[in-house]
Amino acid sequence: MPIAQFLKDAREFNLQVYKKPADSQELPSTHLPFTGSPLRHPFDKKKLILVADPYSNNTFYYEFRTVDVSYVEELPSIVNMEGVVMVMARLWVKKRSIGMRCTPFVVEDLRFSRHGL
Repeated sequence: MPIAQFLKDAREFNLQVYKKPADSQELPSTHLPFTGSPLRHPFDKKKLILVADPYSNNTFYYEFRTVDVSYVEELPSIVNMEGVVMVMARLWVKKRSIGMRCTPFVVEDLRFSRHGL
């Protein structure tokens, strides 16, 4: 599935309410924070996608299981030049859980690129 279609199929992920940890000082010892725009996984309800920098040309995204996310902090939303708003959040993910980082790129033979090399 092309990356553009994959991200189009992913809908905005409505942040579910997470209970604030009793001891927020202990959270960094058991979890790691990841920041980005959360989206619903296009075909697996048990996972979510976190786009690191949604308006960048060189972005990547994370994929986590929802059970591995223990706490979500809402951050200020960002807006692009066309006025499209993206919700931003910081997800606290349990240490030692498995996540995936995906970086889309264009497959191109640099010897025959438009730069004439």
